[in-house]
Amino acid sequence: MRFRTPLRALPTAVRAPLLALAALLALVFPPLLTGGPAAAADNGTWGVFPTPPAGAAMTDRAYFFHQGAAGTTVDDSVTILNSSDRELAFQVFATDATNTPSGGAFALRPVETKPKDLGAWVTLAPETATTVTVPPKGRKDIPFTVRVPADATPGDHVGGIVALNTAVEGIRQDGKVQVGVKRSVGARLYFRVPGPLTPGLSVEDVRVTRGAPLVPWTKGARTTVTYALVNRGNVVIEPRVALSAEGLFGRRVWERPARDTKLVLLPGQRVELTEPWSDGPQFDWVTVDVTASVADLPDLTSTSSADFLAVPWAALGTLLVLAGAGLALRALRRRRRDREGEGHREREREREPSAPGAARTP
Repeated sequence: MRFRTPLRALPTAVRAPLLALAALLALVFPPLLTGGPAAAADNGTWGVFPTPPAGAAMTDRAYFFHQGAAGTTVDDSVTILNSSDRELAFQVFATDATNTPSGGAFALRPVETKPKDLGAWVTLAPETATTVTVPPKGRKDIPFTVRVPADATPGDHVGGIVALNTAVEGIRQDGKVQVGVKRSVGARLYFRVPGPLTPGLSVEDVRVTRGAPLVPWTKGARTTVTYALVNRGNVVIEPRVALSAEGLFGRRVWERPARDTKLVLLPGQRVELTEPWSDGPQFDWVTVDVTASVADLPDLTSTSSADFLAVPWAALGTLLVLAGAGLALRALRRRRRDREGEGHREREREREPSAPGAARTP
C-alpha cells in the first residue's frame, strides 16, 4: 500500500532552484496576533526555511521532512533570511502544528502554547535562548536537533520552527485589553516514526441550512452544506470530497464531483468545512451525501448523509398571515352585519303599536 508524504506531494517545478524560494515563501506565516495560532502565508519581509547546502545560496527543500525510529536523533539547520533594509530581532522557537477548526488551514501554535509533540522533541542552538539578530539583507543559520522519544508513536508528527519578530507593529483591542501585534514566520517540519501506519478518515456532522426567496421559484434557494472531516489515523492525508443530493423518488438534484480540498489534514485533527449550493430545491424532501476519499488510498473512503425538507417557509408564512388576516376581516364584517341586523330588528319592534290594555314598561 502506498502512502502520500509531504515531499511526494510537491510538484516537480518546486525543485528547480529559481522556484524554490517562491515555494518557501508560500509556506511561511504572515502577521500573527499574540495569543493566536499562526496561519500559513507569505509575510514578504523575512523567510524561514531549511538551510541550503554548504556554498549554495538556495535550497531545494521547501520544508523539513525527516524520519527516524523511536530513540534516535536527527540533526538539521534552519535559516532565517532578512530581506529588509533594517536589522531584525527574532524570538526563535519550535512548536506543534494544527489545523484551524474552521476551514482546516495549516497553522503553527504560538509561543505561549507549550508544545506536546514534535515541537517538544526539537532542541535549538543555545543562541536561541535569547534574541536572534539578523542583519539587513543577511541571514542566520541555526542548527537544531530532533530527539525522538523512546515511547514515540508510529506515524506522522508535524510541527515547525518559527521566527517571531520582537517588534510590536501595532495594537489591537481584545475586549477591554489591548494586545500587541507581532508578525511570525515559520517553516513546516514533518517527521515520520516508522511502524504500523493506519490511515483513517471520516465524514461527520453533515448539516444543511437554506434560505428560500419570498416568492418561490423567482430565484434560486441559497443552500449551504456544512460537514466535518476527521483524520482518525496516524498519517497526514490530503482528502478529496464529493457531494450529491437526491430528492423524492431518487431524483438526482445536485452533483458535485470529487475534488481536492487543498488541505493537509494532520493526524487527530477535526475540521469543519462548508460548501455552497446556489440553486437548491425549493419544495422537496432531499438527502445530501458527503463522501471523502484520498487519491493515493483508494480503499480509504467515508460517507455521511443528512436529510432536510425543502419548503418555501417564507412564502408559506406570508400566505398563512394573509389567510389569517382574511379570516379575521371576514369575521369582523360578519359581526358588524350581525350587530346592524340586531339594531334594525330592535328599531322595528319599537315602531310596532302596543296591544290594547297592555302595560308599557318605562
